[in-house]
Amino acid sequence: MKIQFLGQNCFLFTYKEKNILSDPFYNFGKAKSGFDIAAQKIDYVLITHAHGDHTADVKEVLQHHPEAQIIGQPEICGYFDHPNSIDINFGGSAKFLDMKISMVPASHTSSFPDGTYGGEPAGYIFRFEGRNIYLAGDTGVMADMEMFPRLFGNIDLAILPIGSHYTMCARKASFAAAELLKTKKVIGCHFDTFPPITIDHTDAKARFAEKSVELILPQLGEIFDF
Repeated sequence: MKIQFLGQNCFLFTYKEKNILSDPFYNFGKAKSGFDIAAQKIDYVLITHAHGDHTADVKEVLQHHPEAQIIGQPEICGYFDHPNSIDINFGGSAKFLDMKISMVPASHTSSFPDGTYGGEPAGYIFRFEGRNIYLAGDTGVMADMEMFPRLFGNIDLAILPIGSHYTMCARKASFAAAELLKTKKVIGCHFDTFPPITIDHTDAKARFAEKSVELILPQLGEIFDF
């Protein structure tokens, strides 16, 4: 799998020629990432919750890629009224090829910028080839995290928000990673986008190092092989 960071909680996951775009918010950092939605092939749009910094570019994605399928809660799918949707809820999963994407809870809020109810916030576990990636979405620390490795197996990689103010800070995220998720590798997200979530990179890495967890702070547009 290849994972490209496009800002906030927006990632492009490429698995066996299928592209999954999470929480579309790529235009905000486009000048640095160089990401061009028109030049992509988008198969799935995966949405954790309704806030504007996670859904701002959904309509543009669908304009360029009307065949793409939205994966999200019924309220999210209903809001965009897109004919190609996979509406799941907590406990449910979307399946394609040999991958299963399971919805799990998150501790946050969820409403669209116009005030429309957006269901409840969620995260996702990507399960493929005996591996698990946890995409947390926006969340604070929650006891449910301890159940994920017990339910799904080892969390090989966790993508966690670390910007504080609206989500976990690095200290809390490092605790969640080491003590609850039992993972050894984290990609940080939801940081440095706006002034309230600007972080000290050195301090963040030190917090995770204290817990013997590798923290990657991605640059806009950076691609990782997993």
